[in-house]
Amino acid sequence: MNEQKSGQSFMYNLTIYIIGFFLFCEWLLPLETVTNTDDVTIFFIYAAFCFFVSFLQVQWWISMPLKFIGLAFIIDGLYVAERIFSRDWFSVVYNQIMFNIQVIQTQEWWQMTPLFRSLLFLVLLWLMSYLLFYWLVVAKRMLLFVVMTFIYVTVIDTFTIYDGKWAIVRTFILGMAALGLSSFAKEMDKESIPSAWYKRVHLWIVPLVAIIFFSTVAAYASPKLTPQWPDPVPYLQSATGGPGPGGSGNAVQKVGYGENDSQLGGSFVQDNTPVFRAMADGDRYWRIESKDTYTGKGWIDTLEGPTTTYEADELEYKTFTDNVESEEQTAMIRFQQGASFQKLVYPYGLGNLEQTPDNSRFRVHTETGEIDTYRGNSLSRINDYIINYDYPSFEYGQLREAGSDDPAEIRNQYLQLPDTLPSRVRNLASQIVSEEDNRYDKAKAVEQYFSNNGFEYSTTDVPVPSENQDYVDQFLFDSQIGYCDNYSTSMVVLLRSEGIPARWVKGFTGGERIDAQAAEYTDEFQNTYQVTSGNAHSWVEVYFPEIGWVPFEPTQGFSNNSDFFTEVENDEGDTAAADETETEDPTQGNPQQMEEEETSTGSQGGGASSGSFLWVYIVSGILAVIGAILYFTRFRWKSTLLRRRIKRSGDADTYEQAYHFLLKLLDHKGVKRNPQQTLRDYARSVDRHYQTNEMRQLTHHYERFVYRNESQDVQTGKVSELWENLIKKALS
Repeated sequence: MNEQKSGQSFMYNLTIYIIGFFLFCEWLLPLETVTNTDDVTIFFIYAAFCFFVSFLQVQWWISMPLKFIGLAFIIDGLYVAERIFSRDWFSVVYNQIMFNIQVIQTQEWWQMTPLFRSLLFLVLLWLMSYLLFYWLVVAKRMLLFVVMTFIYVTVIDTFTIYDGKWAIVRTFILGMAALGLSSFAKEMDKESIPSAWYKRVHLWIVPLVAIIFFSTVAAYASPKLTPQWPDPVPYLQSATGGPGPGGSGNAVQKVGYGENDSQLGGSFVQDNTPVFRAMADGDRYWRIESKDTYTGKGWIDTLEGPTTTYEADELEYKTFTDNVESEEQTAMIRFQQGASFQKLVYPYGLGNLEQTPDNSRFRVHTETGEIDTYRGNSLSRINDYIINYDYPSFEYGQLREAGSDDPAEIRNQYLQLPDTLPSRVRNLASQIVSEEDNRYDKAKAVEQYFSNNGFEYSTTDVPVPSENQDYVDQFLFDSQIGYCDNYSTSMVVLLRSEGIPARWVKGFTGGERIDAQAAEYTDEFQNTYQVTSGNAHSWVEVYFPEIGWVPFEPTQGFSNNSDFFTEVENDEGDTAAADETETEDPTQGNPQQMEEEETSTGSQGGGASSGSFLWVYIVSGILAVIGAILYFTRFRWKSTLLRRRIKRSGDADTYEQAYHFLLKLLDHKGVKRNPQQTLRDYARSVDRHYQTNEMRQLTHHYERFVYRNESQDVQTGKVSELWENLIKKALS
C-alpha cells in the first residue's frame, strides 16, 4: 500500500513540477523581444536541465557540480575560445569576473560584458530551479506562482512591444490544470480516501479537461472591450531614445521619425514634440531619405554607395531632370531642442545652403537622398540654415507621354519585390491599372484606389503582421486600416508588381502654420510652420523616363502638395500653363486632428457594432442566470439525482458517492470536519449538532462496505433512510 501511495505521489509531483516549468518558460519567452538577446534557446535548455536535477533530489554534492558543469559548457560554447577547464580557460573567466566586479563597484553598469551578464542569468536559473521545487512540490504554493505569472505577462505585454496574447492563454490553461490537480490531491488527503480511488482518477480528470477547454474557448471567443487608455509603449520609447525623433533600434517604429523601418505595423500615440520651424512660401513636404528594398515586413536600404561630400555653397540634390519646369525659392529651417538626428531636411529641388557654420560639410547618399550633416569630421546637427531650391512643377501631358523606357539601373534597384509576396497582391495591381494606358494614369489609379475602396486612416488598432504574414497583404485584404506607412508601402508594392519603378520616401509634412511675416533673408512675405514629431510621414516617388522621380500621396486625408499643370494654347497659338495644383486637405500633416475626426465618426457608427453583438449579450445573460441558479441550488438537485440513483441501483459505489456528497454538504452548512478527525469522531460531532444518532449509524455502514467489503450485509433500505434524513436536516 505504501509503495502504491509513493508511486502516486511521485506522479503527482512530477506533473505539477512539469506544469511549473512550462509556467516558468513564460517568464523567459519575452527576453528575445524586449532585450538584445539574439537566441534564448540555450537558456531554456539550461533551465530544463536544472529543473530536472532539482526534481531528482540528489545530494547537494552531486547536484551542484552537475549544474556547474552545465553552466561552464554554455559559457565556453558562447564566449571562450580556449579549451574548457584548461588554465587559460579559467584565466579568461577569472579576468572577466574581476573586471565586471570593478564595473559594479564603480556603478558603470553599461560596461558589463556579455559573458558576465549571461553568467549571472544562468546562476539565476540555477537558483530558480531550487526555489520552484520547494515552492511547488514541498510548500504546494501553486496559486501564488500562477498569479505572479499572470501579473508578469500582463505587465510585459502592456509596457513593452512583446505580444502576450497567447502567453495569457497558455498561462490560463496551465494554471487551471495545476490548480485542479492540486485541489484533487488535497481532497484525497483531507477525506482520507483510499488509494483505490486513484484507479478511477479519469472520472475527475475528464471533467477538469472539459472545463479548461470550454472556459478557454469561451474566453477567447467572447467580445472584448477595446483598450481604454493609449498604448504607453511609444511614450516610453520616445523618452528613452527609442522610436521617435532620431530613434532607432529593433523595436517597431511608432512615434515620429526613426531610422529603423525593418518592422512596420502597430498603433502609435500622437507625439507633438516640436522638431523644427520652417519659413517658406507655402506648405512643403520636407524630404529626408528613400528606401529601396521591401522585405515583406518593412523597408531596408541596400544601396550602400555612392556618397559625395559637399560644402554648403556647393550642395545640390534634385530628384528630377532639367526637363521639369521649376521656380527659384528660398526657405529657412530652424531646429528645436527636441530634434536629435544629424540629417538635413529639405524640399524638392534642393540647391545650396546659406548661413551655416563655417566648418559645415554635407555627405549626400546619391541613391537615397539622405544627407548627413557634419561639423568638421564629426556628425552634428546643423541647427539653422537657409535653403535655396528650385520648386518643381510637373506637366500632365509630359508625364503621360513619358513612356516606360527606364534605365537598367533604375529597373534593377526599384522593381524589387520579395519572393514571398502573395500572388493576390500582384493580381490586385493588375486589376487596378487594367483600364489605363500610360504610367501616370496607372500611378494615379493606384493612388486613388484606397480612397475609393473603403480604406480607413487610423493611428490606433493597427495590427502588426504575424510571423508568416506579409505587411502589404495584411493591409490590402485583411485590416484595410492604417496610417501613412501602410498606404505608401502598399502603393510602392502595387506599382512594382506592374513593372513601374517606385520607391518609399520618408520625411515630414508641412506642419501647422503659426505665423506670416517678411523674411529677413529675402524681400518676400513668408509663412512660418511648426513641424512636430507627429508630422513625420512617408509617401511615394514614381520614376518617369527623362523626367525623374515624381511624388505621389496615397494616404487617406493627405493630398499631394506638389505642383501639376496642363499646357493649353491661347487664341494666338502660344502655350500657357493652366495651374492644376491639387487642393490641400486642411488636416494634411496633422494625424492628431485626423484621429479626433475619426474618433467622432466612429462614435456615430458605434450603435450598429454594438447591435451586432446584442444576441451574444442576451444569450450570455441567460446562460449566466441559469448557471447562477444551478450553482446556488447545486446541493438540492444533486441530492435528488443521488436519491434516484440509490433507488435504481443501490450498489456500493453509489453509497460511497452519496456518503461523500453528505460530507461536502455538511461542510458547506458549517459542520466542518477537522483534518485530524476520524470519520467516527466526526459522526459524533454531527449527531451532537443535529441531536440524533443517524450519522454514526450511517458511518458504521459506510465503513463496513468500504473497508471490510461487506456490502451484501448492508441493509440498503435502512442506509437510504438514514442518508435522506441527514440530507433533509442539512438542507433545512
